[in-house]
Amino acid sequence: MISFNFSKLFAAATVALSLLAAPVAAVADDNPSAVLDQIRASGVLKAPVMVGEEPGYIKDPATGQWSGFYVEFLTEIATELGVKLEPVETTWGNLAADFQSNKIDIAIGVNPNPKRGLVVDYLWEPLFTDAWAVLTPAGKPVKTWAELNDPSKTVVVQKGSTMQIVAEALLPKAKVTPVEDRGLALMELQSGRTDGVLLSIFDALQVSEKKIGEVSLPEPILRNPATLAVARKPGNAGYINFLTNWIEQQRSLGQAQGKLARAWEARGIDLSILPKGFSF
Repeated sequence: MISFNFSKLFAAATVALSLLAAPVAAVADDNPSAVLDQIRASGVLKAPVMVGEEPGYIKDPATGQWSGFYVEFLTEIATELGVKLEPVETTWGNLAADFQSNKIDIAIGVNPNPKRGLVVDYLWEPLFTDAWAVLTPAGKPVKTWAELNDPSKTVVVQKGSTMQIVAEALLPKAKVTPVEDRGLALMELQSGRTDGVLLSIFDALQVSEKKIGEVSLPEPILRNPATLAVARKPGNAGYINFLTNWIEQQRSLGQAQGKLARAWEARGIDLSILPKGFSF
């Protein structure tokens, strides 16, 4: 006489059903357009904007409205997605936390950063390329990075930025002082408490137009790719593909370079300091 162990039979059936269901769940979780769908459903593209980061980000003190070439780029992306741009005021050092808390959907003009790269996906194709420069006190330019790599020198950078990584790698003997934003960094320069502020060349040239400091492009020239970043999460493959194609079109048709050149020309920025043949 054959007897059945119904508890074992039930357990086996449960395992079988779970194995059959697992691929279905995996397929549901692996929707490459999930992030795009979420952004479109929300009706907004949340993007960081920075105070004191002109001409990329310009805030009208009277209206609170944002403009600038980064905002122009972001508005175009939002339009392509059929949503509105929602500016989120923050700092470079807070970007990783902002992505993790879903405060932002995208960041523009960012440089690949190993620490942020643990939670952020950077697009490999840069939107444009500039170089790292140093804003020094007037009459005290530097020709090489080695001139600043001295215990007697103080260099100010923005906290949590790629500038901090560059300074700490190139200037291990100097005193590297991180501050929250560019405004505080410039205050250090104006008060005579630093020998230099590390900035991208285009940002440094913008600041120098305000008669703050002198711009140096030290040797060896370090090129600085500026790209886009998104949060690392399931379902962002389609989003990354969309943004990669957008960058490729902007660069191949000269649209990115044209926007940047117009923005810098409107601000009276003299690009003659750039080496011959330097292409952004």
